[in-house]
Amino acid sequence: MAQFRLQGSKVLAVDMTGDSVKARNGSMVAYDGRMAFKKMSGGGEGVRGMVARRITGEQLTVMEVKGQGTCYFADRASEINLVNLNGDKLYVEASNLLCTDGGLRTGTAFTGLRGASQGNGLFTTTVEGTGQAAIVSAGPAVVLRVTARYPLQVDPGAYIAHTGDLRQQFQSGVNFRTFIGEGSGEAFQIRFEGDGLVYVQPSERNTIGGEV
Repeated sequence: MAQFRLQGSKVLAVDMTGDSVKARNGSMVAYDGRMAFKKMSGGGEGVRGMVARRITGEQLTVMEVKGQGTCYFADRASEINLVNLNGDKLYVEASNLLCTDGGLRTGTAFTGLRGASQGNGLFTTTVEGTGQAAIVSAGPAVVLRVTARYPLQVDPGAYIAHTGDLRQQFQSGVNFRTFIGEGSGEAFQIRFEGDGLVYVQPSERNTIGGEV
């Protein structure tokens, strides 16, 4: 299995001994050894996956990298966060997924109105299986624990990904900037309940309702 490690906080190094990884197309910045690069249709899911992504609006252009040596990946100097999966599932915005172990399965999941609040459609990307994944964030990500006793409210513009047995509820009419009188347009929140982890970045995207 390929080994993921960070070179600083903004470059991902992947050591391979004949292994393969799936990475965002064009994210390779350097490599040593012998590597082969192959563009994969539909995020590595073939024609069916490509059609599903076009319908759902989840854009994921992926290349397969295979070989002997070390390959380095980065994305516009974004911070990189490593996620270890042990048979569980990662839900992540397509724009935040950088690289996955070749044995992990990617797919598309319906997330309801949470996706609509970000202007990314009603679906998000899933990564499932055993192995490592690397996700990017605008600034160092914060990993927040959700428990039955402590649900979590998240600004949808700052949401990156989550794992675990979590339920999402879309809420409108309030956001964090509303509390200090700086809200604009319609405001949104995501409420997470259950047991799991939520990855949040310290920078907010624009949403359909304006900046939140």
